Order: sequence, then C-alpha cells, then structure tokens
Amino acid sequence: MKRHLISKLVKWKTAKDRKPLVLKGARQVGKTYLLETFGKKYFKQYHIINFEKDDDICRVFDPDLNPERIIQELCFKLDTSIDIRNDLLIFDEIQNCPRYLRKNISRLIGQS
Repeated sequence: MKRHLISKLVKWKTAKDRKPLVLKGARQVGKTYLLETFGKKYFKQYHIINFEKDDDICRVFDPDLNPERIIQELCFKLDTSIDIRNDLLIFDEIQNCPRYLRKNISRLIGQS
C-alpha cells in the first residue's frame, strides 16, 4: 500500500501541470508519515508546518494571501530557507486555519 501511494505522489511530483496536493483521510492513518517519507526520498528538503502545534501560524495568512510573502514569513518562522522549486512544503492539520481553507481550498484543487 505504501509503495502504491508513494508512486502516486511521484506521479504528482513529475506532472507538468502540477497543482497543490490536498491529502484527505481519517485522523491517525499515516498521512503525515507518508508525506515525510516522500519528502525525504524525493525532495532536496521538506518542511512541515503543523497548524495544530503552532497556534499562531495562521496569522501568516492574515495580511493577504500573497504566496511570496507567505513563503518569506514561513522561512523566518522556521528559521530556514524554502526553495519553492526544489523543496516540499507540507501544511499539516491545516483545518485549524479556517480563513485559509475557506478562501482558497476550492481554488487550489481546481474547483469553482
């Protein structure tokens, strides 16, 4: 099962028209573990932003939803650089940030 899911993630990674990936499923079934494993093996670096463990991380989305500014703030908050072309950025437990979800999730996954 794990190999099957990793191969689907690799297919997503190599797609020319790749969009942000939304991985949904029941709690505690290994979604984060799967993405960490994928990040370690297929990306230069991976970064996990956990919206459940960091209560004020949602504030990154408050001023506006400019991706460049958000990435810059996340770099500062994580005290690391994020290479948007080569790194994997995982937003874990993002349901704890309803402002972002409400305004953007349908747009990100290509629905109207």
